[in-house]
Amino acid sequence: MKIGRNDPCWCGSGKKYKACHAAFDEKLEAYKAKRIPVPSHKLIKTPEQLEGIRKAGELNTAVLDMIAEKIKAGMSTEEINRLAHDYIVAHGGIPACLGYQGFPKSICTSVNDVICHGIPDENEILQDGDIINVDVTTILNGYYADASRMFLIGEVSEEAQKLVAVTKESVDLALKEVKPWGRLGNIGAVISEHIHKNGYTVLRDIGGHGVGNDFHEDPYVCHVAKRDTGMLLVPGMVFTIEPMVNEGEEDFYQDEENGWTIYTEDGSLSAQWEYTVAVTEDGFEILTH
Repeated sequence: MKIGRNDPCWCGSGKKYKACHAAFDEKLEAYKAKRIPVPSHKLIKTPEQLEGIRKAGELNTAVLDMIAEKIKAGMSTEEINRLAHDYIVAHGGIPACLGYQGFPKSICTSVNDVICHGIPDENEILQDGDIINVDVTTILNGYYADASRMFLIGEVSEEAQKLVAVTKESVDLALKEVKPWGRLGNIGAVISEHIHKNGYTVLRDIGGHGVGNDFHEDPYVCHVAKRDTGMLLVPGMVFTIEPMVNEGEEDFYQDEENGWTIYTEDGSLSAQWEYTVAVTEDGFEILTH
C-alpha cells in the first residue's frame, strides 16, 4: 500500500512521510529506473535499530579486546571460547554462534590453514608461530554485531605476517568505498585488486552479509567484484566486510566430520579480518571491529 505524504513514515520515526523519507524514496526510484539494484526498506535500519546494533558492537569489540590481552602460546582454543562466552554473558549478551544451526561453541577459532568456522577444542593448543582468526558475534537486547581479528602467536614468519597485514589493508581500503549512493561492488573490487596485486587469492563463495536485526541478512557482500556494479549503498544499511584471503589457491574444502570447518585445499595459510559497518549520510561508521 502506498504511503500518503502526511502518513507516518515507514521508518518508525514518528515524522510525517513527506518530512522524513519521501525524498529518499524518490531518489531510490530514480536509481531503480536506471536498472540499478536498490535495497528494500527492510535493509535500512532505523535510528533506534542502529543504536541497538551500536551497543551490541561495543560489547563485541570489548570481547575481542579482552582476547587480545590474554591470547598466547600454550592456550587451547577452547580456553579462548570460554573466556569469550563468560565475558559476553557477564555483560548481558548472548553468544550468537552457540547453537546457531547446530554450531557447538560460542565463537569460531580458525588456525593457520583454517579459512573460517574453526570449532574451539580443548586439544587444539596454540603454538609459537601460529596465526589465528577469532570470530565473535554478540547479541545484546536482540541486536547483533559481528567481527573477527587475526592474532599472531609468538614469533611468526615474515610470510605469515605479510598475509595478515595485506588482508587488513584490504579491509581498510574497502572502508573508503563505503559511501552513500555508491555501489556494493566497489568493496569487492578494491579488496580483490589489492589481494591479487600481492599474489594472494580471496574467496568469492564465502563473503560478508547484512547484519543487525538478525545474524545473517541481505545483502551478500562478495569480496571479488567489478567496480560500479551491485546494490546501491544507502544510509542505514549495515553489513560486514570480511575477506578470507589464502596464501595459495582459492580452493577450499569442508570438514566432513564436523560439517563446519573450512580449510584451504592446498594447506596454505589463510587470514581474515571482519568489521561490521553502517552506511551513513556522509560515509560510514564502524560498529564493531
